[in-house]
Amino acid sequence: MQELFRALPKLLKEFEDTEEVREAVVFAAWRKIAGESLSEHTVPFRLMKKHLIVAVADKMWKRHLESLSGQMIFKLNSVLGQAIVTFIEFRIEAATLAAERAAHRKNQLTDEQRREIALDEITPKLRRSADAIKDDNLRYQFLLAAGSCLARKKRMK
Repeated sequence: MQELFRALPKLLKEFEDTEEVREAVVFAAWRKIAGESLSEHTVPFRLMKKHLIVAVADKMWKRHLESLSGQMIFKLNSVLGQAIVTFIEFRIEAATLAAERAAHRKNQLTDEQRREIALDEITPKLRRSADAIKDDNLRYQFLLAAGSCLARKKRMK
């Protein structure tokens, strides 16, 4: 994933005349700098020239993020490698935010799917080692944690 973000400045230079590409790249950079927790409360939804419009749920988030906008612009442009965004407008757009959350939830795995993936990663050697844990529930939790870690490692490769 880091390699993808390192390629963003080159991608922008390659397609600098294409508004759709610029917007998609800025949105990706926003999600990176916003992080997981802030992404739950914001959705970038339009880039007009160098003006980024971000949807927020309410006045409290709008005020809070407006006070941080200078830092966010700096971080965005650092990730992008050039001054693509000079202003961020935060708009109260609860419907846009709700739609984005619903789409995100739709793409997420269920707990059962995650358990299945984790347990598929358990090797016989790991299972034999886990047999030393006497408590059944603790053994199961250990295997889930180990399998999840192995699955995540596999995805990152």
